Amino acid sequence: MALLASGASAHTLSESHSSWQVSGNTVRVEMIVPELEAKRLSRTGTDLPSREEFSRYLGERLSVLSNHKPCERTAGPTPLSAVPGFLRDELEFTCPDSKDLAIQSSVFYDIVPSHTNFARVQIGDQDFFEQLLTSEHREVEITGGESHGTLQGAGLLKFIEMGIMHIFTGIDHMAFMLGLVLISRRVKDLLLVVTGFTLGHSLTLALAVTGVLRPDAQFIDALVALTIVLIGAENVGDSTHRPLPVALGLGGLLFVMAIAKHLGLGITLPTTLLLGGGMFAAGYLMFAGQLRDASRARLLITLVFGLIHGFGFAANLLEMRLPPQRLTELLIGFNIGVEIGQLAVVLGALGIAALIGRVRLAMPRPLFTDLAAAVLIGQGLYWFLGRTVALG
Repeated sequence: MALLASGASAHTLSESHSSWQVSGNTVRVEMIVPELEAKRLSRTGTDLPSREEFSRYLGERLSVLSNHKPCERTAGPTPLSAVPGFLRDELEFTCPDSKDLAIQSSVFYDIVPSHTNFARVQIGDQDFFEQLLTSEHREVEITGGESHGTLQGAGLLKFIEMGIMHIFTGIDHMAFMLGLVLISRRVKDLLLVVTGFTLGHSLTLALAVTGVLRPDAQFIDALVALTIVLIGAENVGDSTHRPLPVALGLGGLLFVMAIAKHLGLGITLPTTLLLGGGMFAAGYLMFAGQLRDASRARLLITLVFGLIHGFGFAANLLEMRLPPQRLTELLIGFNIGVEIGQLAVVLGALGIAALIGRVRLAMPRPLFTDLAAAVLIGQGLYWFLGRTVALG
């Protein structure tokens, strides 16, 4: 099942940028597209389309809505000069009034469903806000009523609720937390790994939301899945006391994928990332397998894992209209909510384990660990391959 994951299951495979300037009832949009993405419009997929063809494509798929009705396009698409390697066009729309305006983009979603557009919106002289436009989230309300992604009027409790729901609706993050519970034999071990994970994701969540550092979303999605595989693999190596085969198996898989990427066989992650991930995975599994008490080492490792998951948490927020003047309150509330959600998952897992033990339905720990770890590895690999392999 994992090997048959289609390219449609992968997350971000391509991206573009747009800048929307709202002046009263007039909206100007500047669309910037890498030539690599524009080539997808040609018949061969390797040649650039004509400027006329490219502009016509944008004009058919960029729009502004007023009260859910399309506004008139009064200018463009007009090709503009751009830095080498990019194409840039400008369009202008005029709406009946400035109320209940929304921007909409369908650019590239018919070709690459996982395409992401990083939209920057500025209304008059106000501070700009950023928005992610995706195949599932093509329209953003920018004036008028409260949209689904608007946080301008939200309070601290709303931010906390968002953090909690992000954990409860993010099955990959919950799977990772359950893996931490599985590998922790003592409460002290669990506290150390959760602390490391918390420190890591808090740091990168702040960096991503404030715009200091935003890695490619596709890389983060894939690496989140890889952390789940690593946790499951460490459990297997620890329970069998044979970390070498596990390390060689996972590291070898990533090395094979790096070779496939080099040969152009549909791997979307960079070769260097796959090679680095393979060396890290093999080295970590061997290192953890040789330690009698790996709890302190896991504090550092889960901090690294937390750095990766923090960018994943940020992706949820970046799909919303973030209020720049309230980012501190948002980050604090969202982090509190994430911690509450994580604590609920951990305590729930421990409670269920205690209940099963009390009614004497529990299987021996080694057998349970192996079975649970196998599930984590299988599911993690399914997600990882689905986010990195584009078949067909």
